[in-house]
Amino acid sequence: MAEERPGAWFGFGFCGFGQELGSGRGHQVHSPSPLRAGVDVCRVSASWSYTAFVTRLLLDAAGQVFSWGGGRHGQLGHGTLEAELEPRLLEALQGLTMAEVAAGGWHSVCVSETGDIYIWGWNESGQLALPTRNLAEDGETVAREATGLNEDGSQVKRTGRVEDGAPAPFIAVQPFPALLDLPLGSDAVKVSCGSRHTAVVTRTGELYTWGWGKYGQLGHEDTTSLDWPRRVEYFVDKQLQVKTVTCGPWNTYVYAVEKGKS
Repeated sequence: MAEERPGAWFGFGFCGFGQELGSGRGHQVHSPSPLRAGVDVCRVSASWSYTAFVTRLLLDAAGQVFSWGGGRHGQLGHGTLEAELEPRLLEALQGLTMAEVAAGGWHSVCVSETGDIYIWGWNESGQLALPTRNLAEDGETVAREATGLNEDGSQVKRTGRVEDGAPAPFIAVQPFPALLDLPLGSDAVKVSCGSRHTAVVTRTGELYTWGWGKYGQLGHEDTTSLDWPRRVEYFVDKQLQVKTVTCGPWNTYVYAVEKGKS
């Protein structure tokens, strides 16, 4: 059996409030940067502001998801904007076995055992990978055709750009879990949420991010926000296989190893 070589943790985004990336505080890192040399990092836990604890997700041994807490942005996934005081089974996902769950500031994501992504909640910065008016007004969104979005409880604000003559509705709140397809039909295995951004690791070790990017937390070497999943090319270029990802409110941590060495 081949010996597994040690990998490395990388971070990008805002460096402040104790969210140290290894080279000072109060600045932005737009591209994945190795954590400080000499520190034996085994695990990264991102702290949150009090607002992130409004939503709680629970994954049981049978792969069922329960949610409770505040729901004003649809982040509980029960089809309403009401709060839940006790854990409530996410009925929209019954019959599907989930393997991962993640709660962001006002949105939630889970990954099934077969690699499908389900996402719901607030889409203010494109964190659901659905068309959002804010980014369209800033000229940062990509025109696309969105179909079937009215049938699952989404709140459609107005029609945005068009593609091939088909209107693309803007989605403000998605109160039910919506199935999200990654480019090339990639299967997801890990997921994490920041305040308003989302990161997913695929079965082949690639990283996709989207949502709010003001502090470089998406890792695309800029501060652009996205309402569609985009692969982080840094790890592809460096021949690194991503193993796991952990999002802080405004930054992202990734554990990666050399391809063929794990």
